[in-house]
Amino acid sequence: MPQKISADAGSVNNHEPAFLVLGKLRRAHGVQGEIPLEVYTHMLELLAPDSTVYIGDSHQPYTIETTRWKQELLLIKFSEINDRTIVSTLTNQLLFVKTDQMPPLSEDEYYYHNLIGLHVYEREGPLIGVLMEILQTGANDVYLVVNEQGQEFLIPAIEEVIVDIDLDQQKMLVSRLEWYGEGD
Repeated sequence: MPQKISADAGSVNNHEPAFLVLGKLRRAHGVQGEIPLEVYTHMLELLAPDSTVYIGDSHQPYTIETTRWKQELLLIKFSEINDRTIVSTLTNQLLFVKTDQMPPLSEDEYYYHNLIGLHVYEREGPLIGVLMEILQTGANDVYLVVNEQGQEFLIPAIEEVIVDIDLDQQKMLVSRLEWYGEGD
């Protein structure tokens, strides 16, 4: 049974993105080449010294030399940059990591991007549609599934409903409880 789903990214398959966003760089800090990062992930081990990250649309590789917190921002110093003027060119760029750098998950854990695009079937039969979005609510996540006619279904991501996830077959089986969107 699927148990835990992480909002961050994960392992590489043909359908998955090559890069995933970890945060957004802000304005240069000081004169030694530090730059603050607005962090979008809770997986801070990906931002450890000696880690390779990729910046901007061109995914230019950089090596993290040091990090330190300044309030809610993480100040990063890259090994390749020792000058404020140069690091300033990175302002407002996104900072990425390759999906193959993501930590592995246990057997019943999935990253969100692993699930988007799965074909969702009722356990006893027909295709319901394709999982298009994962909505985070206070109680549990909710899967937005859209069929070929554009009809939307909201399926709760709870153990009683999610029967099986098979990433190799790009398939999710669900047990039919009453979910929103029916009869719309």
